[in-house]
Amino acid sequence: MTNPVGSSIATPALPCAQRTHRPLAIPAIRLGRAGPLGTWQQRNADATIDHLISNLESSGVLDNFRRVIGESGADYRGFVFADSDLYKTIEAVAWEIARTGTTRWDPWLDGVIGLVGRVQEPSGYVMTWIQGVHPGKRFAELEWTHEMYVLGHMIQAAVALDRAAGRGDLLTIARGFADLIDRRFGPGHEEGICGHPEIETALVELYRHTGEQRYLDLAQRMIDLRGMGLLKVGGLGASYFQDHTPVRESQHAVGHAVRQLYLNAGVTDVHLETGEQALLDAMNVQWVSAHHRKMYLTGAFGSRHRDEAFGDDYELPSDRAYAETCATIADVHWAWRMLLAGDSPAEYAETIERELHNALAAAVGDDGTTFFYANPLQLRPDRFSEENAPRERQPWYSCACCPPNLARLFAQMSAYVATTTENALALHLYADAEIDVPEHLGGGTLTVATRYPDDGEVQLSYDGSAPLRLALRIPSWSRKSTLDGEPVRPGPDGYVCVELSGSRTLALDLTPRWTQAHHRVDALRGARAIEVGPRVYCVEQVDLPGGIALDDVIVAESAPLAIHAEHGAPQVRFAGSRRPPSGALYASPESTQGEGGVAITAIPFAAWGNRGSNAMRVWLPSI
Repeated sequence: MTNPVGSSIATPALPCAQRTHRPLAIPAIRLGRAGPLGTWQQRNADATIDHLISNLESSGVLDNFRRVIGESGADYRGFVFADSDLYKTIEAVAWEIARTGTTRWDPWLDGVIGLVGRVQEPSGYVMTWIQGVHPGKRFAELEWTHEMYVLGHMIQAAVALDRAAGRGDLLTIARGFADLIDRRFGPGHEEGICGHPEIETALVELYRHTGEQRYLDLAQRMIDLRGMGLLKVGGLGASYFQDHTPVRESQHAVGHAVRQLYLNAGVTDVHLETGEQALLDAMNVQWVSAHHRKMYLTGAFGSRHRDEAFGDDYELPSDRAYAETCATIADVHWAWRMLLAGDSPAEYAETIERELHNALAAAVGDDGTTFFYANPLQLRPDRFSEENAPRERQPWYSCACCPPNLARLFAQMSAYVATTTENALALHLYADAEIDVPEHLGGGTLTVATRYPDDGEVQLSYDGSAPLRLALRIPSWSRKSTLDGEPVRPGPDGYVCVELSGSRTLALDLTPRWTQAHHRVDALRGARAIEVGPRVYCVEQVDLPGGIALDDVIVAESAPLAIHAEHGAPQVRFAGSRRPPSGALYASPESTQGEGGVAITAIPFAAWGNRGSNAMRVWLPSI
């Protein structure tokens, strides 16, 4: 199945080359409010986007543009890449237009896109930190200036806006800047790559949208040059920038986690269009490194605060997890492209599901206007706040990359629910939804009615005149799955194929379960975590009986777990014990046994931190 080059289906990644799985347009998948995905998406539209727009003004992002052309006398504020916060917000608005057809932000778009256009130079260049503060650094310090990174986010916003609303004004600006980069750094010209990968995936999408081969060639060239030592890496080292080894030879996910994962998304995009097997082989190796040895249980990445970086294999401390929100967002992008690239999408879909329901859900407060930048799996009672790792969610950050990145992700989330093949519709994420079935599969509407993951029952109904062939993902954790009451087992690809006419009911097993980490994860030896379906659970101090400190609680390895559901997401209740709150720093083993009984309530990790700042743990010491 192919999409012609230059197609404008409103979806974030639209490969042109022949692939088994094809994405659906965002308007074709309408999330309902019975489950969390649709609720989060609506909260994003109702609260988050307007909050971002307000903060773009108050934080100085828009004044940074105005000052370049004399419309403001304010000093430059923010990081070198602050322009990208505007472009990510525009992209969030674009996908919201695609989803609902809203025009509420049109006047704002008119203003900010007009502003960007006035700042753009005749050459196509537009980046306010360079133009207004350090003009002598233009393309002079590619490892730090983020010029191509900022352009990447501009391109993605421009493509989204054109696909969603047929609006090409930002696309004209973005192509002007991209053409300048091509003239300066394209094939046959100067060698140069950005210190922060992101432009690669954006250029491939610009090729898909415009049909201009040179944008794909430029993305390919940047990937070919990565690892050739072009960047002045300084004390951080080449691995921080993924410039230590050529892409096709890189065996490990290393360095700055967001950079690595955005790079991998771009590499996979190039493979999707060129079919180069060496790139896919490299990505398969990278996938194992990142997800089988370096991913947190919540779907987060980056175990080191220093350099916001991946650690060594199995280096996954809970309390010092950096786990930047943007790293998980970048991984959703990469996982989706790996799903589109292969014939066995189950692992990639299950990874996206883990990320959405845990790390990314927790990154936004219930109010939709406060955010975590770092996402640790343990908060000690005396943990101090750090600039990007505060004890509580913040409405904004001096480095504000995460809030607008979350907004664009939630706005486009519908796109990750399902794909089509030549003869079937594949359901990857379970969510309350209505899905328009393409004509080649029979047309009509597939209705998915579910409260998943609060409930494991998924009701499927189809109003087409002929049966719909449907591929249903069976999660690896579902021990007993049934279809209309009869047991079903997935095929080798992780899916079960059914013929749907009328209605059928899939039931997934949401029995709570204990999880333990690989024995090489030193930080987690002797500890257990709780999972229910795709959700990771945690214990907060506020839910313990008075006088019991969370840091003193221990649990039996096989303590029975009971689901308790009244309002909202189900809780898990179980019994534990506690160690004495006082004692020697080091003592003999026989003196560390628990005493007494403690009634413990666990809540979804996604919900933690909404009742004030208090201690929290995902991993509980066991005896």
